[in-house]
Amino acid sequence: MEKVDLLVENTEVFNCYLKRFVHADVYVRGSKIYFVDTEQRKELGAERTVDGSGYRMLPGFIDIHMHIESSMMTPVSFGEKAAACGVTTLVSEPHEIANVKGIQGINEMINAAKDSPIDIYYGIPSSVPSTNQNLETTGGVIGLEEMKRLMLEDGVVCVGEVMNYRQIVKGTELEITKFLDYLESDKPQTVVEGHCPSLVGLDLAKFLYRGIDGDHTEHSLEEIAQRFANGMFVELQGKMLRPEILNYIIDNQLYEHVSFVTDDTMADELKEHGQLNYIVRKAVSLGFPLEEAVYCASYTAARRMNLRDRGAIAPGRRADFQLLPADKTGDFQPEFVFKDGREIYHRGAETRQLKPYEFPQEFYSSILLGEITEEMLTPKVLMADALSAIESVQVRAIEVKDGCTQTRERIVTMAVENGLLRWQESGCMLAAVLERHGVNGNIGIGFIIGDCLKRGAAATTYYHDHHNMLVVGADIKDMLVAANRLVELQGGICTAEHGEIVTELPLPVCGILSELPADEIGTLLGQVRKSMEDLGYHHYNPIMSLCTLGLPVSPALKLTDCGLVDVVKGEVVPLVVQE
Repeated sequence: MEKVDLLVENTEVFNCYLKRFVHADVYVRGSKIYFVDTEQRKELGAERTVDGSGYRMLPGFIDIHMHIESSMMTPVSFGEKAAACGVTTLVSEPHEIANVKGIQGINEMINAAKDSPIDIYYGIPSSVPSTNQNLETTGGVIGLEEMKRLMLEDGVVCVGEVMNYRQIVKGTELEITKFLDYLESDKPQTVVEGHCPSLVGLDLAKFLYRGIDGDHTEHSLEEIAQRFANGMFVELQGKMLRPEILNYIIDNQLYEHVSFVTDDTMADELKEHGQLNYIVRKAVSLGFPLEEAVYCASYTAARRMNLRDRGAIAPGRRADFQLLPADKTGDFQPEFVFKDGREIYHRGAETRQLKPYEFPQEFYSSILLGEITEEMLTPKVLMADALSAIESVQVRAIEVKDGCTQTRERIVTMAVENGLLRWQESGCMLAAVLERHGVNGNIGIGFIIGDCLKRGAAATTYYHDHHNMLVVGADIKDMLVAANRLVELQGGICTAEHGEIVTELPLPVCGILSELPADEIGTLLGQVRKSMEDLGYHHYNPIMSLCTLGLPVSPALKLTDCGLVDVVKGEVVPLVVQE
């Protein structure tokens, strides 16, 4: 009798082509599916047999838009955790580490992923910096030549999200537009991912015209409908799982043009909820059909990235699959996960602890700041002599609102005394961003109001995307304690109150990654999150809210080392409003 390597017998197999479960035996030869026997004739023998009765077999999930650095984990640690969530393939876009270490950082992330139990592919960071050096200072820059070189790297499958979308639609010549011209001429089938919140009408058409035909950002129903109508591939992350969006997809049968993605998964959320399986579970709980959800977490994702060897359980496809209890399929908590026909996860079994990847020594000393002093954080008002009698001014403040990571501008009246802003009486928190890459020593000063901190301070070097140091608080002394602690740790995120550190997560690799085990990172980050909430940060995701206050491609007002950035205008605006 002909023998194969593995037989999963008597199970319910999800057929992506029929979009339904079928009763079958599944044979695996080497790394690929050999035969799905729906008649269960037992024509083949197997070296190993797994009893699939009581289980449903799903394809391994594929997350095609995510950033490993957002988890604050190294690739192997993240891969091990994702495997436990039924994920067997990731497409990561390492623009976070590229903003710190340029092309060297990207190459190190690619190398660091090689020992992962799952496949980790990469997208080329196309917007490093996300805007330009007038709006933010980075430690690395990715230009046309670097992007061309990265196209030759094994494991690169797409161009990562093009974020400088407002300059794209204005027709501004950028490094990424030069690269898009190159792709159109030399590699026209390249997958190009986009980032274009709020673009509609002619501006959206201009963006699509450049070949950028995928989007994962947060949208209104009107915006999402325009994307579908114009042929854009839509990648749904957690904050897009709203009833009106899902119902629009269901009502218009748009499943072929959708996949689920995570984008950014915090370590504490990964520990508590899971990875892509959490997004799929949430979608199903909101009424998305289960079979279509599985389809959009596997087959459509594989097809989008031209990964034609996976995404379905069928002969010739990679033997990437998960076994879930049939009566709890909707929980999407696998009992077994197989990659290339090998078991990589078994719930309850001891997981292997791989040796951390050793990054270059300079990656562990990337916070190029000396002692941070009160003078550096003190907000001043420079006024002409004729205006020296002014007792108050109008200032721009960044308003944080729960339920959204985008911000708004609010005008706040602040008293002035001896040229200094008496901000403590305004209801605002003081914020400062310190350039930490050793480039120019910039310090941007601003104010935060709304659903943010009310006491103490928080500081982070995990600060999208430029990853300079942000410190925000109600008390400068607490801010100094937090900021100087991160200099000592060579990166991290922490909180302080009453002159003492309350919680901290060290991030010594480029100021954004930890080499601790995944669950330990999750525990420490959970403690930081809880501390932020205790200090008054009222937000569904306080970590992400804090760490995107400097992202100058996400509306509307942000703070970088260059100062306050009006995202729509694409320019630095004064802290004090000129009347």
